[in-house]
Amino acid sequence: MPRGTLEVLLVGAKGLEDTDFFGKMDPYVILTYRTQEHKSSIAKDQGTEPHWNETFLFTVSDFRCDLALKIMDSDNLSKDDFVGAATIPVEPVFYEGKLPSRVYNVVKDEKYKGEIKVAMTFYPEEEHCCQDY
Repeated sequence: MPRGTLEVLLVGAKGLEDTDFFGKMDPYVILTYRTQEHKSSIAKDQGTEPHWNETFLFTVSDFRCDLALKIMDSDNLSKDDFVGAATIPVEPVFYEGKLPSRVYNVVKDEKYKGEIKVAMTFYPEEEHCCQDY
């Protein structure tokens, strides 16, 4: 099984469903791989077309798990709103080494709610072999 580091570049999203009645949404993303979780910055007032261009690192030891993205809208006066989610299979990046930016569907209640753009790179753990001569 591959071991190493998965680098995820969260580029942006478009066409997200607007969950704010007044003003623009303040979206952020929670990225989860197995038990590891990262949270993007809040794209303040970027509404349905946010851009992050942020990189996150995950320690990888099993390629059978997917990367889960949960898009949220930050609210000051109430609970943050769930905008939608995307599930990204990471197995292809282990074989390719790098996947350029791709668009993945954002869904909520099995309905299309926009797109999110992500790139991934896998850095295998170097195997060190030490022998005495």
